[in-house]
Order: sequence, then C-alpha cells, then structure tokens
Amino acid sequence: MRKYLLFAIAAFSIAVYLTNASWLAENRSGKPTLISHRGIYQTFDQVNLGRDECTATRIYPPEHEYLENTLASMHAAFDAGADIVEIDVHPTTDGEFAVFHDWTLDCRTEGIGATRDHPMRYLKTLDIGYGYTHDGGKTYPFRGKGVGLMPTLEEVYRQFPDKQFLVNIKGGRPEEGKRLDNYLRKRDLPPRGNLLVYGNEKVMEQIRVLRPNAWAFSRDSVRHCTYRYLFLGWTGYVPEACRNGAVVAPNTWQWALWGWPNRFMQRMEDAGSLVMELDFEVRGRGMHGIYTPQQLDFLPPDYRGALWIEKIEVIGPYAGDKFSHDSTRPR
Repeated sequence: MRKYLLFAIAAFSIAVYLTNASWLAENRSGKPTLISHRGIYQTFDQVNLGRDECTATRIYPPEHEYLENTLASMHAAFDAGADIVEIDVHPTTDGEFAVFHDWTLDCRTEGIGATRDHPMRYLKTLDIGYGYTHDGGKTYPFRGKGVGLMPTLEEVYRQFPDKQFLVNIKGGRPEEGKRLDNYLRKRDLPPRGNLLVYGNEKVMEQIRVLRPNAWAFSRDSVRHCTYRYLFLGWTGYVPEACRNGAVVAPNTWQWALWGWPNRFMQRMEDAGSLVMELDFEVRGRGMHGIYTPQQLDFLPPDYRGALWIEKIEVIGPYAGDKFSHDSTRPR
C-alpha cells in the first residue's frame, strides 16, 4: 500500500510539474507593453507619503518641463516609447470628463474644492502648475505655465487617434461607469481598439456589463485574481477574476506564480489579460512602477507582458534596446 501511495504522489507531482513547466510553453514572440503612468511627470519623494498628501509640494528639482496628464506630457511619453499612457478622469458638472489626477484642486492649482464639483469651462481657466515647488515654497517653477492645460477626455482621444490610453476613473459610484459609457458612445470613442479602464470595482462591474470587450480591472479584481490563481493555478485553471483585465506580478514573488514566466504569461494572454510587472519596494507605500533601468534586470529576456513605468523618458529608450531582439507585440 505504501508503495502505491508513493507512486501516486510521484505521478501527481510529475503531472503538476509538466502542467506548469515554463519551458514547455508555446514560444510566442513579442516585447513588453510600456504603460506610462501619468505620461511624463514631475516625480516626487514618496518616503512617509500620506494617502491624501499634496505631492506637488514634494517634487524633486525639475529635470524637464512636463506636467502630468497634459497633452504635451502624453505626446512626449509616446515619443519616449510608451505603448499606452495612463490618465486620470473626473466627471464634471457640465457633462464632460476632466483629465486630472487629484480629487481636489487645492494641491496643484489655485482653485479650491473637489474637481468633480466644477464645470469644465471653469477648470479650463486654472493653472495646473500653480502649486509645484521643490524647495518648500521658496520657488514655484511651473506657476503661470499651466493655465488652460487641463484637457477633456475627448480632447485626449482626438489629439491621439492612433494611440491607446488606460483610463483611471476617479470615483466609486457605479453609475459613473454608465456615465462614462454614454459619454464615449455619444462621441464614438475611443477611436482605436477597445476601452482600457480601471478604478473602483463597483464601477468596473458596470463597465463590464456595458462593454463586455473592455479591458477593465480594479485593485479588488487584481487581488482576487492573484489569490485564486495561487490556490488553483497548479491545475492550469485561470480564475474568472483574471480574465480581460490585469494581473500584477511583483518582482519579489514571481516564483509563486504557477508556470512563471512563459506558461503563466501564455495562460493570461489566452484569457485576454495582460501581465503587469511592478517593483515591490519599501518607498513608503507598497508596490510602485519602474523608475530605473536596474529595476528591469529581474525580467526574463523574452518577457512580453506589461511594465508600469514612472519615468518613461528614462525607461522607454532603455527598454527599446533591452528588448530590441523581439518583434512588436501583437494586439
């Protein structure tokens, strides 16, 4: 009996190994998809950063002229090699969607109050560079340079009709998914491909109903995907939470993802999801995007998932050289 038990255990172990053997996965060509967070923006010190703290007062000495979520910033990000630019949107009182990161205007602009509590015609009058300082308020290098630079979502899509954007809905009411869907359908947007969107899970649930082909995810869906895959992935099963969305693979525990790297990426591609690499490092708050070329060293040479990039002006050219042996990733 013991002999049969040992044989069954050995057979089971071999089956699990072969099911998840990365080297047996289909050899697919491609290169990483570079997602530029906020476009090119003024990076800031994240040490001991509070959740609602004003980041415009924590920027490093400026190395370029770009402000996040502006058309110029997006243009520069695509020029630097971005495949997708992540942008943040808020509904306004006059039926628009403003492209702006913060919930309130007080940090970056001379305005006050919640971004969503104003009409777009007012938001267009604000100076989005007003609050930036790197020396504790001694100087404000972008003050006066950001007047009128807050775009609408339609302006972004019209300006870049052949580009892709990952839209972050800055709201938690389910009806905001329907509001965004109506806004886009009325304007026949996006002009290219399916909608790429993320945000609160309740909003994403609404988006998935209205746009079944949308690539939609939330922090909750990513967490559920990860936990369920860690529990069931050894069977080859891809949980529903992992489909048509994003799957995060932090660099410190990739080894725990069944079939990493090739088998894992193959499964997620077949499920319509994109593997997204982040850097897990203590910078004051959890996981972060890629800031330096050295943070790409942990990637396998044939990695073809996505990279969440904080400094696309640095990472874009470097990644172009590092992965130049691959053909363009099919979409």
